[in-house]
Amino acid sequence: MKFTDGNWLVREGYDIHFPKIVHEVVAEDENITLYAPCKYITHRGDTLDGPLLTIKVTAPMEGIIRVQTWHFKGGKEKFPHFTINNQAQPITCSTKDSTLSFTSGDLNVTVNKNDFGVMFTDGDGKLLTELDNKGLAWIEGPGEQTFMRGQLKLSVGEQLYGLGERFTPFVKNGQSVDSWNEDGGTSSEQSYKNIPFYLSNKGYGVFVNHPEKVSFELGSELVSRMQYSVEGEYLDYYFIHGPAPKEVIRRYTALTGRPALPPAWSFGLWLSTSFTTDYNEETVNHFVDGMAEHGIPLSVFHFDCFWMKEFEWSNFIWDRRNFPDPEGMLARLKEKGLHICVWINPYIAQKSILFDEAAAKDYLVKKPNGNVWQWDRWQAGMGIVDFTNPDAVTWFQAKLKVLLDMGVDSFKTDFGERIPTDVVYYDGSNPQKMHNYYAYLYNKVVFDLINQVKGEKEAVVFSRSATVGSQQFPVHWGGDCDSTYEAMAESLRGGLSLTTSGFGYWSHDIGGFENTATPDVFKRWTAFGLLSSHSRFHGSTSYRVPWMFDEEAVQVAQQFTKLKNRLMPYLYAHAVENNETGIPLMRAMHLEFPNDPLCDALDHQYMLGASILVAPIFNQEGLGSFYLPNGTWTHLLTGDVIQGGTWIKQKYDYFSLPLFVRENTILPIGVNDQQPVYQYVDHLTYRVYSIADGNTIEQRIVDAEGVYKGSMVISRQNQQLDIKTDVTNGPYQIELMGYQTINAVTAGRVTQSGHGIIISLDKGIRQLTIDL
Repeated sequence: MKFTDGNWLVREGYDIHFPKIVHEVVAEDENITLYAPCKYITHRGDTLDGPLLTIKVTAPMEGIIRVQTWHFKGGKEKFPHFTINNQAQPITCSTKDSTLSFTSGDLNVTVNKNDFGVMFTDGDGKLLTELDNKGLAWIEGPGEQTFMRGQLKLSVGEQLYGLGERFTPFVKNGQSVDSWNEDGGTSSEQSYKNIPFYLSNKGYGVFVNHPEKVSFELGSELVSRMQYSVEGEYLDYYFIHGPAPKEVIRRYTALTGRPALPPAWSFGLWLSTSFTTDYNEETVNHFVDGMAEHGIPLSVFHFDCFWMKEFEWSNFIWDRRNFPDPEGMLARLKEKGLHICVWINPYIAQKSILFDEAAAKDYLVKKPNGNVWQWDRWQAGMGIVDFTNPDAVTWFQAKLKVLLDMGVDSFKTDFGERIPTDVVYYDGSNPQKMHNYYAYLYNKVVFDLINQVKGEKEAVVFSRSATVGSQQFPVHWGGDCDSTYEAMAESLRGGLSLTTSGFGYWSHDIGGFENTATPDVFKRWTAFGLLSSHSRFHGSTSYRVPWMFDEEAVQVAQQFTKLKNRLMPYLYAHAVENNETGIPLMRAMHLEFPNDPLCDALDHQYMLGASILVAPIFNQEGLGSFYLPNGTWTHLLTGDVIQGGTWIKQKYDYFSLPLFVRENTILPIGVNDQQPVYQYVDHLTYRVYSIADGNTIEQRIVDAEGVYKGSMVISRQNQQLDIKTDVTNGPYQIELMGYQTINAVTAGRVTQSGHGIIISLDKGIRQLTIDL
């Protein structure tokens, strides 16, 4: 929200009060409280009349400072609150002349007492950012409205990212963003997943700890200021130091929750019935069998909305007109090696068999007059399940458990964004705070149930809405996009913004949701989709099976599905890393290359894990336009080697795209291209890419349960590679990419591939030396 009229004036109807000095400091072991009047104190009379801001500084974790500011503290507490892992740390405080300093790890905060201002610096004294004497404010607005506002300076070249899944430009500078969940599709400024956390390329992040609407002005009100404001009398934010962006995300997810480890089967290809298409058991089997007949490995089949009877969503009952034997059908699909997902949402239509029961037992959100809140958008007369009522949670989970017991493995948890604010919740939650937070409760209820019934290594949802903490319940997809290159690009921007906001995984509707893609767009999107963390064919009014586009689309789907399955040892090791650290699987370029300024604004390419660069093609000419950072890069499919530090334009057919492996990489390639779940450690091929002299590289290996099985370590000195491994589950290969010959090797059988030298080793060989 904007409060000023240009650089000099305040908007009519608003009055802004800034702290002028720090009048008093109260220091305790784990917190420091500052009392800052909004005027200078020259004599005792100046202590009368006018606001006094109370500022509390704590250190919840090393490298993080929390700043809480109150004007009036006497208001009734409003909830819900985000679940935060605050680990109170002793906070060091020192005073020198007119300054007050706090330290948490390598983050230093210096407050000017005589002319209020705050500087954030790193352990070397480098300035990260600062707020001046207008950087904190209590604001009186029209009527009885009040606001709290924070501001931080933007330095030259500073760029901001995150704030959830946003389809607007990837770099957020110049934008005004309201953190308020909406169902707006992918082609607007609205977002299904609003996260009041942003990341700066200057080595820090800021998390505004408010579930309600937070308004951000990212250099859009004052071009050299980042601003965040909330309605009311209280502002709470965390300043998170890196210095590397991955370290900021690591600390942010330590605060708000790390993603669960999705089951390995969820990384395979998902096929959907699509939304408004006509389908029954015969149609489902036709498409499932068709995928097999066309040689496209399938992992998950998804039933979209019309598995339930029209006008009755959600009743969680199979429409037996089309599915007369759902139990038998699911069993037969599972015999074909598939996992099953069904669509749900948290809304109960008036025609649903569940509506009267839910209304009578106070399981639905109500109006202030006690009536059930209802409307006709989406489903006629629908109500919304009140997840603040523990009995409603139990009731909702019981309905879903019937489906799990029947053979369903996962739920597509759609919707959860258009949550009204003119309502009353069972537990008295504030409707403004619940609007975004509802998405967290909804997905937690469903995820927890799957976890309880299937086990923690089997729990996964396919979710559209989210807020802070929702990253703990993967996976999320990008929502309703058109079937065009423009929509494909905006989807990627949204995904990179989301994974920069603490989410580990992200998917999208391959080929687009609305309308039907051309064969050209569909084939390009297929490659992109199968090089995302999760991959799903889904649409609105038409089926999304590749042979309905053309025969070449079938071949493209074959190739990239098989490629993804073979990459599972690499992908799943990164999934385990995400579970442990919060660092996402799909990464914006600036996360992996923070010291390369040319990576700061890239939003048409990304890193899949730490080592593979993906640049989808967004044009019918087949022109790939991409940037390779410094170093040696090898194309994953062709073996072509390119020296980085340059922009490249190159044409690709549908069976390729810019897909490069960076130097100093050990890339584990699995033996099975038919499914994502297999014994990753058996018959592994370790592709070795351009190990630089003096480097030691380690690649961890996990199994399909996410259990660590050992590692491969390669050291290079001059022209010699020393290789050690403790992974012993079977024979394995080492493929030296780009080599035609080697001088000597201490073990193994040497052959030549199209891309390099292959050394085949027996199970018991754990160490060897190669003279290059």
